[in-house]
Amino acid sequence: MVAMASFFRCVTAAAVLLVLMVATSEAGNFKASDWIAAHATFYGDSSGLSDDMGGACGYSNMQAIGFGTNTAALSTPLFDNGKACGGCFEIRCTGSKYCVAGASSVIVTGTNLCPPNYAENPDADQGGWCNPPRLHFDMAMPSWLSIGQYEGGIIPVMYRRVPCQRSGGVKFKFSGNAYWLLVYLLNVGGPGDADGVWVKGDNTGWIAMSRNFGAAWQAFSNLGGMGLAFKIQAHSSDDTIICNAVADASWSAGVTYQAAINFDS
Repeated sequence: MVAMASFFRCVTAAAVLLVLMVATSEAGNFKASDWIAAHATFYGDSSGLSDDMGGACGYSNMQAIGFGTNTAALSTPLFDNGKACGGCFEIRCTGSKYCVAGASSVIVTGTNLCPPNYAENPDADQGGWCNPPRLHFDMAMPSWLSIGQYEGGIIPVMYRRVPCQRSGGVKFKFSGNAYWLLVYLLNVGGPGDADGVWVKGDNTGWIAMSRNFGAAWQAFSNLGGMGLAFKIQAHSSDDTIICNAVADASWSAGVTYQAAINFDS
């Protein structure tokens, strides 16, 4: 269930315009990174629909939230304690007979952690591919097959961080209760990730939220019965956006609210 947010209501139209200018003026600084060498494997089946629930970022259903099958679990250095959740990576196969001939690249979203397996030897490509300090993507099978041949199993790749192209504003999936607000950040454009989140009620100042895990942020404050606004600081750039009037005073857990803006809007 998505409740579309309206713009912040101020006393005058000029005040509304000023708020919107502030909300967007600090966005748009994220740029694609340089290409870096890594490796990639795949998980699941050719439908990409199996095993796409949950995970270390907290995304409940990749299809429903718009990521589709272009997703990947990230090795520990890439995952960065959840700070890379929602970030977008362009990946291309390179230097292998198992690269798909003529394939260019695929863009995936980081949605999970590929955990280490220290019982296996990564140097012999016998497993343990996600052991630190390796840079590794365990991709949903459909996205992997767009650049690699099934028989290869594991392929060398080059990757770079790229801006996430999302439709519409940032989404906030509410959980918890009036005294413990737990919010999952969804549909984040531009950098795609978050390093800091703040919430502001009608009768409060900005309250810093803490990362519960992955893309889930929490605030231990009494915010019941108040309209809520949010401020998001990106992790991979210095972009900041302020999302006003995300939810009205009747907000409730279990509902996903959408802001009017995004990092790339």
